Amino acid sequence: MPWKLADRTLDLEHPVGAGIVNVTVDSMFEGARSGTPEQAVEDGRALAAAGFEMLDVGAVAAKAGPPVEVEDEAAALVPAIEGLAAETPVSKTGDSADGISISADTFSVEVARRALDAGAGAVNDISGGSDEMFGLVAESGCGYVLMHIEGPPRVDREAPVYDDVVDHLRAWFEGRVERAVALGVAEEQIAIDPGLDFDLNTDQDLEILRRLGELRALGLPIYVSLSRKDFIGAVLAGSWEERLPAGEREWGTVAAVALAVRAGADILRIHDRSSLQAMKVAAAIGAAS
Repeated sequence: MPWKLADRTLDLEHPVGAGIVNVTVDSMFEGARSGTPEQAVEDGRALAAAGFEMLDVGAVAAKAGPPVEVEDEAAALVPAIEGLAAETPVSKTGDSADGISISADTFSVEVARRALDAGAGAVNDISGGSDEMFGLVAESGCGYVLMHIEGPPRVDREAPVYDDVVDHLRAWFEGRVERAVALGVAEEQIAIDPGLDFDLNTDQDLEILRRLGELRALGLPIYVSLSRKDFIGAVLAGSWEERLPAGEREWGTVAAVALAVRAGADILRIHDRSSLQAMKVAAAIGAAS
């Protein structure tokens, strides 16, 4: 199923790796903190050279913390996107649609608007969406990642108890997509992200990944952000309390990426070349089976 972005349409005949570029100094994985827009452009260029087809560029860490001012976020994010968009490679035919896609990782409507103006083709929104954000997506025609969350981002909460977490996600997404479409968003603009680690515990994260294919009944691309996440550290250590730090979760991520591809993930937001290789090999094996 295709995913329509502002500047191109991704056919998703094979999984797409979205390389993570964080214009931050406090993101959860120290190895992916670009720090400045200039460094973000360098890091994004390296990810593109490694084979990533998309770059997800953000300037606010998802972990709990105080609000970040719009101007501060925009001052970091917009120049990075402008720089990367200016360097987007083109095919030998000169078709820019074959180049790198860029998404803006933000839940601020104003920052998203500026990022789209700077060259982003999609918005990756961890807030679960709002009428104002849906309006911007409809107006711009950009791609949109709708992530499941049970409250405002950057706030710690206990994971709710669900009778069936996958059934809950399906119903939640159905409601939010219906609202977005009512406000003018085309379904082909929307990809859905189960929001692993956001208002979910380790067992719920694992259950979602086991049954990821059930979300395909919604008829939308599945976007999975699992790279080096806490649930991987908890599995590797044997408990949430003693979970391994993000820097020690690379190979757990590789395993999770490969299995997510087999379960039906279309876009994978990942940090490492090792995960990108796992994604490509898992997809090739699946295509041959």
